[in-house]
Amino acid sequence: MFVEAIERVDSFVRPILSIVRRYGSSEVIPACSTMFFVNEQAYAVTCKHVAEQLLQSENIHQNYLKFQGERRSIMRAPNSARRLEDLEKKYNLRQESIIQIKNQFGSSFDQSSRITYHLHPTQDLAVIHFEGYNQLKYNSCAVFLRDSSKIRQGRSLCRLGYPFPEFTNYRYNAERDEIEWTTDGRTSTPRFPIDGIITRLRAENNEVVGIEMSTPGLRGQSGGPLFDTNGIIYGMQSSTRHLHLGFDIEDREVIVNGRLTRVSNYPFLNVGQCVHVEIIKKFLRELNIKFYEG
Repeated sequence: MFVEAIERVDSFVRPILSIVRRYGSSEVIPACSTMFFVNEQAYAVTCKHVAEQLLQSENIHQNYLKFQGERRSIMRAPNSARRLEDLEKKYNLRQESIIQIKNQFGSSFDQSSRITYHLHPTQDLAVIHFEGYNQLKYNSCAVFLRDSSKIRQGRSLCRLGYPFPEFTNYRYNAERDEIEWTTDGRTSTPRFPIDGIITRLRAENNEVVGIEMSTPGLRGQSGGPLFDTNGIIYGMQSSTRHLHLGFDIEDREVIVNGRLTRVSNYPFLNVGQCVHVEIIKKFLRELNIKFYEG
């Protein structure tokens, strides 16, 4: 049903590749999120929580660099262990604290010298503007639904994003105590679509702001488009809500792999939460950003 639509939407949907490191660890954790381009001037739409993480990346890294500098000065001093504890408190570092996040946008353009972020005041929505590029690597732009009366219960729609990171072009540099991108390894990650039907619309202050889907949005699909069989954009994947079904099972005997076992189960229905197309278009108009309708 969505074969041709996915191909059409894929031309302007792009992954945001990230690598993450936690305090006290040399493990490099890959992660993905999604954005899609709305015009030829490198304006992209994504979730506010994605944009906020991009904004925080440099602050997190600078905080760790300052910590590293002070740590070097105390490691050979008396009571270094106690002083290190005080230093960790000063920089709010504890086990599992994120100390480095690095991001790549390589499949979107050749380079970028400046990124401007516009965050929606109330919804999980942001617009990112990339500048300083020589060549764009996306081939077309999103076309938003003109008539939002078509957004009704039961309509089948699809989302596209990058929930399962498979890129491998990164490493931990022990000599520099740094995570970094490399020129070898896999530089891309596969797209992943998921369809569903509209179950409900979400309203705030008598304004429809969201679309609920019968299937979850997957981690990494945040910022990806919600579209119909023609590739027309109805909204943007934002989060997943967990609805308790009430079909609970507690300490019941069942046979598992031929053995009698006691189990408990508390099932939930995971539904996708999407930002409504009218909210996206309204925000773009407020920012005086060009976009297309169809």
